Amino acid sequence: MKNPKEIVETNMNGAVSKANLPLSKMIVLGMMAGMFIALGGAISNTAVHDIANVGIARTVAGVIFPVGLLMIILVGGELFTGNCLMIMATINKKIKLSGLLRNLVVVYFSNLLGSLIIDVLLFYSGNLDYTGGALGAYTIKVALGKASIDPGKAIASGILCNFLVCMAILMATAATDVIGKIFATWFPIFAFVIGGFEHIAANMFYIPTGMLAATNPDYVAKAQELYGITSDQIASLNMTGLLHNFIPVTIGNMIGGMLFIGCALYFVQIHSEHK
Repeated sequence: MKNPKEIVETNMNGAVSKANLPLSKMIVLGMMAGMFIALGGAISNTAVHDIANVGIARTVAGVIFPVGLLMIILVGGELFTGNCLMIMATINKKIKLSGLLRNLVVVYFSNLLGSLIIDVLLFYSGNLDYTGGALGAYTIKVALGKASIDPGKAIASGILCNFLVCMAILMATAATDVIGKIFATWFPIFAFVIGGFEHIAANMFYIPTGMLAATNPDYVAKAQELYGITSDQIASLNMTGLLHNFIPVTIGNMIGGMLFIGCALYFVQIHSEHK
């Protein structure tokens, strides 16, 4: 396996390639990553929607959800949260700030586009019909919880989330074989899901899919029956609710990935050599 300094250097070299990707490839790779994360969210929701115990439900979801990041790491994809680590290459002057910002903006919206494709396909696939529409009701419940989160909590939760996501990416970089990359990725993502932390790319699945589910009267009726969700709450699943989550979670994810992991590791492993 690579040592910590080699991990940082490998990530910075990878950031150079990311910053110089042609726009078309950057968009496609961003869409692929959005699709992969959305599928991880969809499959984990399907597994846990009828489990009443929160701890057990999150543990089961944590077992399954990492498949999304594993597909990105092993097959390829550009993920906004992981690309926050490009800050290390920016500080090291391997890439320009404009290259970092170009990548993050393009990848962010490409992740969203890819996720929306899966959101729509999932809605029309009949997946949300499981357990008499209880999966659709659960999808609404999850989306409402995220759309109504306090902004301060969303930022703090976003920091914690991307702390773990970026660690998963760096730990996967440490491994030199496939099974090592799988285990290194799986454990931090397992931990972030159990913690219930906020991940913007995952929320690009959870909230829009909940908004779609809220257009189905059967799912709405089931959500009212199972969770006591009111018509006013359903009405709050709109673009305002989406942005109420997306903006602070994005900020938190950037702080977690850039400051808590990227800048800290750069300072510890690389900075002293350039004094």
